[in-house]
Amino acid sequence: MGEVVIDAHNALLGRLASYAAKQALRGHIVVIVNCAEAVISGNARSIIGEYQVARARGGYAQKGPYFPKQPQRIVKRTIRGMLPHRQHRGLDALKRVRCYDRVPTTYAEVKKIKAGKDKRIRTISIRELVRAL
Repeated sequence: MGEVVIDAHNALLGRLASYAAKQALRGHIVVIVNCAEAVISGNARSIIGEYQVARARGGYAQKGPYFPKQPQRIVKRTIRGMLPHRQHRGLDALKRVRCYDRVPTTYAEVKKIKAGKDKRIRTISIRELVRAL
């Protein structure tokens, strides 16, 4: 089908992930740029604590669960949580999602969907979250 390019600057992570998951299930190739600029709403300390608990979970290193530390991988894992990734159609949809920390040169001149706007609530960007982990 087509290619959907989304700029994640100031976009709420959950809303961004659900939109990307729906587009990928419809058959579109979803490209998300500026993943480190996406935000999570809420108290920063509690969000960091929840992510630290999620990263500490799991015992055996070869079996997981694996929780990423790079911003683009955190976004992709959030999208994976909104897909039926254990079924064939969900796995195919996840393969159609590409996340980038910055804007690659191939997508520099492409028209992007602006997913976010300025927030008047407490937020923490994924870049700040990664630094705290």
